Amino acid sequence: MAFQPIVDIQTGRVFAYEALVRGADGQSAGDVLASVDADMIYKFDQACRVTAIELAGRLFAPDGTEKLSINFMPGAVYEPDACIRASLTAARRSGFDPRRLMFEFTEDERMRDVAHVRHIVEAYQARGFTTAIDDFGAGYAGLGLLADLRPDMLKLDMALIRDIDTSVARQVIVANVVRIADELGVGCIAEGIETAAELQTLKSVGIRLCQGYLLAKPATEALPPVRDLSPVPLLQ
Repeated sequence: MAFQPIVDIQTGRVFAYEALVRGADGQSAGDVLASVDADMIYKFDQACRVTAIELAGRLFAPDGTEKLSINFMPGAVYEPDACIRASLTAARRSGFDPRRLMFEFTEDERMRDVAHVRHIVEAYQARGFTTAIDDFGAGYAGLGLLADLRPDMLKLDMALIRDIDTSVARQVIVANVVRIADELGVGCIAEGIETAAELQTLKSVGIRLCQGYLLAKPATEALPPVRDLSPVPLLQ
């Protein structure tokens, strides 16, 4: 597993570290997932979350507040209680506070069983876990999913973030997503930030939780230092 921070750009503190699966030779999560047989997805998903939690138990400060963000595919979760038990067991074994767990989910095809995914989200929220829709604004992760699932967080896809400083359309879209999310009590995270101009623009439209190579690249089995970007002025 590699870890990449999600940073609160108002305070400079790390809000969470996202756990990212990597191959033995550094292959990306997409490459690794492409090699997993469909009938092994459930076991793979379980192994990834357990590994991430156990590593967090070693790497995170015991008295810290940073969350551990774990990706999962709703289709790999047959019964949320079983996954919750595995997560809680791993947390207990590694001394990691389960209240610091955050789960990101995404869909690469149209969600056929929204009720099942809603059941997963509600079960996780009932246990005090933070939930997030990943890749929001791309593919099938849109406003309909937000209305149906009501997660705690949205992660805005990098396609909306790229060159936002020079795109009025992207600025308007992101600003209004932030407004809608705020009215629903949902937080927003911008991912894939690569330039200071993108970061400045995101701050100006109300984003404070940010992730991307500008802030820190993922580090394998380590927590990478966050680049000092203070002060980050608002665009005039």
